[in-house]
Amino acid sequence: MANALTTPDDAPQEAPAGILNWHRAYLGFVSRKLFAFTDAVHGISAFALITLVVLFKKNRHARRVIHPLIRGQIERAGLRLLPMTSYLAAALGLVIIGQAVFLLDQIGVQNFTGTIMVTVVVRELGPMIAALVVLARVGTAIVIELGTSRALGEVEAMEALGIDPVHFFVVPRVIGLALSIFALTIYLIIIALLSGYLFAFLQDVPLYPSEYFKQITAALTWQDFVLLALKTSLFGAIIALVTCYQGLAQPLRIEEVATATTRAVGRSVVACVLLDALFIIVYLVM
Repeated sequence: MANALTTPDDAPQEAPAGILNWHRAYLGFVSRKLFAFTDAVHGISAFALITLVVLFKKNRHARRVIHPLIRGQIERAGLRLLPMTSYLAAALGLVIIGQAVFLLDQIGVQNFTGTIMVTVVVRELGPMIAALVVLARVGTAIVIELGTSRALGEVEAMEALGIDPVHFFVVPRVIGLALSIFALTIYLIIIALLSGYLFAFLQDVPLYPSEYFKQITAALTWQDFVLLALKTSLFGAIIALVTCYQGLAQPLRIEEVATATTRAVGRSVVACVLLDALFIIVYLVM
């Protein structure tokens, strides 16, 4: 009888305690994530500042060594990715642009074709897709290369020889990826717009090529060109800085390289999305 009487009184007290423990665990998890995010932002910002100082301070040092490295990064992150970029651009044009033009014709608002193409393709999808392609194909390789070199002690050996690892490893990648993503974005936008009109033409949309491109050029402003160049260059610089930071700036063991690669990809995506959100605000203010 005593157990029967005490059990109903004890039961309501267990639920609040469990909920309280769950809230504490959740708050602890969120706090750890926020602390890790703040620490990562602080470290990457300091690393970016060091890279910027080295870029301007040692601009004239070892040009015969650095310039071929920059060209190699442009070839690696630009020319070698043209086939994949062409495929993605054609798919973007066929799946999104062509159907958008067709639907606009169905509802009788073809006059908004240029505005929608500029907003969706030129300002948003083009730069983001090019950045993600470079991150997936080149950014991951950067972390693996630099992380392996750091784990094997090659970076320390270069420092002992008087070679600045930031000048040798980071600066060429920052410049090369910035130029590559800008060029890939322009290429992707052109192919996507052409393939999109081809899809609309195959669906018998009554829109002549001259009118189609006239609407697009009318929707473009000089701010679009400036902000497109700035956004894509910053995408490349951010991806290079984050991946180099994860592979180079922290001591690593061989077995930690895979974890560092995953971390670099996640933080690069977050940084690019936040930067894209900032540019959306700029577009809205203009």
